[in-house]
Amino acid sequence: MSSIPFDRYDDEFQSLTDQVKQSLEDSDVEFSASLLSQCEDLLKQMSVEARGVDDASTKRDLLAKVRQCKSTLSGLREEFKALRMTEDRSSLMGNSRSNGENGSKERLLQTQNQLEQQNETLDRARRVMADTEEVAVDITTELGRNREVLETAHGRVREVSGLTNRARRLLQNMNRRAVQQKLAMYSIAGIIILVAGIILWNIK
Repeated sequence: MSSIPFDRYDDEFQSLTDQVKQSLEDSDVEFSASLLSQCEDLLKQMSVEARGVDDASTKRDLLAKVRQCKSTLSGLREEFKALRMTEDRSSLMGNSRSNGENGSKERLLQTQNQLEQQNETLDRARRVMADTEEVAVDITTELGRNREVLETAHGRVREVSGLTNRARRLLQNMNRRAVQQKLAMYSIAGIIILVAGIILWNIK
């Protein structure tokens, strides 16, 4: 499999991350969320493409690139969460000031913090599940390749065993023919000696 599709994915990922950074600087929460979602989908495609490479060295390099991209995306997620938390707090504090309800403001902030922590926990759980799934796919793929290697080796063993049996039968046939030829030679020699003895007897 060629690495050209992966290179295109990589270029697109770099372009998307640049847009995410600019969007975060502009404090555009909604657009940043959309771009991050696109980055996640693209990263999944990159991971599939890398795992599908046959050459072990190339596959190792591409998977390392995928891990690097994951690290970049993780950092952008953290920046996005910080921006969203800041925006939400500002909104809550603004609403509280307009209503003159300091107690409500504190309760809303606490609720918002709890929601943020729960969201972070869910995000971490999803990432762990995704990583676990990728590891499982890699193990399954490797086991499949090892099985093919073992089946090929087993086939070669059967082939060599068949050749060995054929060679053994050939040697047995050669030995049998050699014994037959020796017996024939001894028989002919005996006949010649007998005929020669008869002739010498008649001459006397």
